[in-house]
Amino acid sequence: MYSHKLLKPDGRKLKLYSRYPISGQLEAPSPSNEPVQANPHLRWHPLRGEWVAYASHRQGRTFMPPPEYNPLAPTTNPEFPTELPQGKYDVAVFDNRFPSMVSTANNPPDTIVETLPANGACEVVVFTQDARASLSSLELDHLDLLLEVWGDRTRELGQNPQIQYVLPFENKGVEVGVTLHHPHGQIYAYPFIPPVPARMLSMQQEYYQEHRRGLLQDLILKEIVANQRIIYQDEYAIAFVPVCARYPYEVWIATKEPVSTFMDLTPQQRWGLAKALKTVTLKYDGLWNRPFPYLMAWFGAPTDGLPHPEAHLHAQFYPPYRTSERLKYLAGTELAAGMFANDALPEEKAKELQAVKVNIEEPISA
Repeated sequence: MYSHKLLKPDGRKLKLYSRYPISGQLEAPSPSNEPVQANPHLRWHPLRGEWVAYASHRQGRTFMPPPEYNPLAPTTNPEFPTELPQGKYDVAVFDNRFPSMVSTANNPPDTIVETLPANGACEVVVFTQDARASLSSLELDHLDLLLEVWGDRTRELGQNPQIQYVLPFENKGVEVGVTLHHPHGQIYAYPFIPPVPARMLSMQQEYYQEHRRGLLQDLILKEIVANQRIIYQDEYAIAFVPVCARYPYEVWIATKEPVSTFMDLTPQQRWGLAKALKTVTLKYDGLWNRPFPYLMAWFGAPTDGLPHPEAHLHAQFYPPYRTSERLKYLAGTELAAGMFANDALPEEKAKELQAVKVNIEEPISA
């Protein structure tokens, strides 16, 4: 992996990553030269026992720009700079212009509940320079690089003592609220462990203390024995519709042997995850022969510097469709009660995805 750090005119950081040596006019552009004036804060929700972030400056963030102005494409006209420079590189990561958390947040307002500065980080990860691409269309070694990038960002962000948890994710499709169609994801680095990963880590820790084995590790073994919901597997990685899926087309991707973070992956495990990632996204797009929306989130260990043998790095995909034309809306029982109701059996949806034929092999050059 090759990388190169740059600084934007407005003070934000940009880091380029590539499978090959990086070349080109490596001057970091920015749509604005004005420094980001963000001072988000957190307020404690006493009934739910969790923090809520407030970042009113995000109201002005970019929303569905016309194709001729793509802020995530490399700059072609210096008079109208985008976020990225021209050059030979594969993946770019930069500080979000409209962050929900920043390391410099300070002086939160006084309210009737506890408040804190939202000390964290929000980064944008541009998967490729090609605006027409998607994860499913990227080459395997490009996906392998992306996994390595997520590891590099987790390591670098986690070195900040403010940060307790790093979450890479991708929102794909207008159905999940995407406002920029260029293939990209985000990374949120939190000053606490957020409720969802905290709950999963608690369950994993409890299981590990009792069995001295990983909870997800044993669930994967049971899925392999059942052999009903597996979408992809090789020696190192697996993708499956979990037996407990909350969304009809939910899929998890994981290494078969537990690793806690991206940084702990062997090259073979990372390559296996790249093949699983390409298989799942190809099957999604091939299911109804159109781009398939989802939220993809990667869960691993906290960045507290302590060993976490209970944590098992994995991705969870939450697609919003329950049929080709009908969305699964989160409503009363999901949002109000916190209990999901799935209208389809995981085994049925797994069969649909299993039936989609895909080819993840690299094309042979003539």
